Amino acid sequence: MSQTKQLKLGAFMRPVSIHTGAWRYPGAIPDANFNFPAMKRFIQTLERGKFDAFFMADHLAVLNMPVDALKRSHTVTSFEPFTLLSALAAVTEHIGLMATASTTYDAPYHIARRFASLDHISGGRAGWNIVTTSNPDAALNFGLEEDMEHDARYDRAREFYDVVTGLWDSFADDAFVRDVEAGLYFDPARMHVLDHKGPNLSVRGPLNIARPVQGWPVIIQAGASEAGRQLAAETAEVIFAAGANLEAAKAFYADIKRRMALVGRDPDSLKILPAAFVVVGDSLEEATAKRAKLDSLVHYDSGIGTLNSMLGHDVSAYDPDGPLPEIPPTNASHSARERVIDLAQRENLTIRQLAARMGSYGGPAFVGTPRTIADEMQRWLEEEGSDGFNVMFPYLPEGLDDFVDKVVPELQRRGIFRTAYEGATLRENLGLKRPSSRFFPD
Repeated sequence: MSQTKQLKLGAFMRPVSIHTGAWRYPGAIPDANFNFPAMKRFIQTLERGKFDAFFMADHLAVLNMPVDALKRSHTVTSFEPFTLLSALAAVTEHIGLMATASTTYDAPYHIARRFASLDHISGGRAGWNIVTTSNPDAALNFGLEEDMEHDARYDRAREFYDVVTGLWDSFADDAFVRDVEAGLYFDPARMHVLDHKGPNLSVRGPLNIARPVQGWPVIIQAGASEAGRQLAAETAEVIFAAGANLEAAKAFYADIKRRMALVGRDPDSLKILPAAFVVVGDSLEEATAKRAKLDSLVHYDSGIGTLNSMLGHDVSAYDPDGPLPEIPPTNASHSARERVIDLAQRENLTIRQLAARMGSYGGPAFVGTPRTIADEMQRWLEEEGSDGFNVMFPYLPEGLDDFVDKVVPELQRRGIFRTAYEGATLRENLGLKRPSSRFFPD
């Protein structure tokens, strides 16, 4: 394989397409989010395409938008991530299995145990996307009347990370001797009781499962706020970024790598994978027509619901053909809010136009032929806008098949994407080191 820098590719698979009109596209599988045979087909196609990972986002509420929008959305129902990924582990051999798990509405012991289990079941292919949930409807599902304040969520998340990784290190790698003759199953001297007592969390430990195959499942982060960037610089090994364009992505890339160096981390120990919505055609005209058809399937009710959710503020009462009003700060995702506001100002969009863009997909999009898409991906890689991409497919199965059958071979021909997996674990395939134990470094 070429020694040039290699792209890393994740697949954003919950919802199976981020585009609101995807389930309505001709030939699409309308119930794909809740269809195990379809999910099995998708992940096996991704593995055939040598993708690094299948990523499953998660939501802890149904009512994250008005019912008029929700009734048109394929995000309303989905599998619980660990149930699905454990099942998919049994029908794959190499591809990573990444899932979102919230530090706001779950307990560290639960998270540590689930990811350690998935890592063992899959032979070392698990990854944890650390999120701080900001959905007010999720708060109501966990006995709270409103969201936790933004910075408080990140303070808890930082401590949560320390606790979970400490629990993963409860046992030394060689603790389980299983000496049948002596009748000794494990060596107590190779077990550590965490006994954590912090400002947000109190967890005794140890975890009741052996240390994960990878030492720790791969740590993923997606926040782009000041607090999110710092958390990523201190803890993350993969970042799912959302650069609006290459120049913004390069600035984000440089900032994260700079922050890593300041906290004593090797900048190469983290892979930055911006979202990339990819529409493939045999010609630019065909690809553009596919995107236009897809966008035409988005209802305004859905678009305005998505826009309100991203802003954390309801703008439905304003003139849809007027400009976006001033949006006050909220506890919603800061990075999502700022991306929307910046887009509205940069392109002078009305609320209706902005809703249409958000309801379809308003982030970076590569729409073109296999060659032009590969050109763009290669440019982002070589100019340090990314280390790869978290690919979003326009509709499935065709959009996924087009990428694997047409774009992947073009990337491989250029020597910037693998033709075979490098190792057995997600860490090995991403080029990440296995962490030593905090308590048993030997």
